[in-house]
Amino acid sequence: MAQHFLLTAKARTLSLKSIMRMTDDEAHDRFEQIRFADNGGAAFCPYCECTKVYTYRARKIWKCAACLRQFSVTSGTIFASRKLPIRDYLAAIAIFANAVKGISALQLGRDLDVQYKTAFVMAHKIREAIGTGRENIILDGTVEIDGAHFGGKIKQENMKADRKDRRLAAEQTGKRQSVVVARERNGQTFTIVTASESTAVPTIRAHVAPGSIVHADEAAGWDRLHAHYEMRRINHSVAYSLDGACTNQAESFFSRMRRAEVGQHYHISGQYLAAYAGEMAWKEDNRRVANGTLHEMATGTALAHPVSRVWAGYWQRPTVG
Repeated sequence: MAQHFLLTAKARTLSLKSIMRMTDDEAHDRFEQIRFADNGGAAFCPYCECTKVYTYRARKIWKCAACLRQFSVTSGTIFASRKLPIRDYLAAIAIFANAVKGISALQLGRDLDVQYKTAFVMAHKIREAIGTGRENIILDGTVEIDGAHFGGKIKQENMKADRKDRRLAAEQTGKRQSVVVARERNGQTFTIVTASESTAVPTIRAHVAPGSIVHADEAAGWDRLHAHYEMRRINHSVAYSLDGACTNQAESFFSRMRRAEVGQHYHISGQYLAAYAGEMAWKEDNRRVANGTLHEMATGTALAHPVSRVWAGYWQRPTVG
C-alpha cells in the first residue's frame, strides 16, 4: 500500500528544532541568502539596486556606495522595523508552514513567547506575503467552483419550540459572508469573499479562462455561467459525484477552511476572512510540497514583499480598539 506523502521523510526537510538551535549569525546569514538570492546571496541596495555596498563591523547593516543609504537585511520588506531576533521570524514562518490547518495567534504567541498582538500581526504579515499575486490567478481546463457561508451565526434558543430557521433572510445578522472558491483540478486555487455566491459570478468569469469546463452544484447563482462555459452540475442531495460531475476538490478546500475556523481560530472576523481564505488556498495548492520548501517559499515572498500598508503600526492606530 502506497504511503501518504506527508508520512514520508521527503515531506520533512526542515524542523523547528534546527531553527531554534541557530545562532544569531546563522539566522542572519539564512535571511541574507534568501533576501539576496538574485545576487548569489550577496547584499545589494534595495533602493537603487547597486551591488557595491560597504559592510559595517559593529552592526549587521550595509551602506550603498551609490545612494549612500544604509539598509539592513529586512529594510523595505514586510518585516521592516523589526524588534524581534531574526531567528524568531524564521521560527514563526516554520510554525506557520507546518500548521496545515492554520495556527491561532494565541498559540503562535505562546510558542514564540511574545504578546498576542505581536503574534497576530506577524501571522497576518505572512498571510499578506504569501497572498502576493494570487489575485491575478487565471484558471483553465477543468475547474470546480463552490461557495460556503462564514460568520453571522445566531445562537439558537434552548427550547426547540422557540428556535427559528436561521437560513431565512430575516434571521441574518448582516455579518454573514460567502467564500467562493474556484479550483483548477491538479492546479491552483482562487478564492473571493462576497456577500453571496451569485455576486461572485463576474469575478469567476474574470479568473476562469474561456473554454474551460466548469463543475458546480445546483445553486441558482451559477446558472448565469452556462452562457460562457461548458457546465457540469451535480445535485448533492442525490450524490457527491454523478455522470462525471463533482466538486470534491472544491469541497476539500472548504474542509480545510472549516477545520481552521473551528479547530484553530474559533472565530474569523469578516474583515480578515479573505486573508484566511488565501492562506488555506496557498496551503491546499502546496499540500504535497516538503515543509522545508514551503518555509523557503514563504520566507522568500516575505522578504520580497514591500512594507505592509495594512499591518505596519497596526496596534498604534487610534481606530484599533
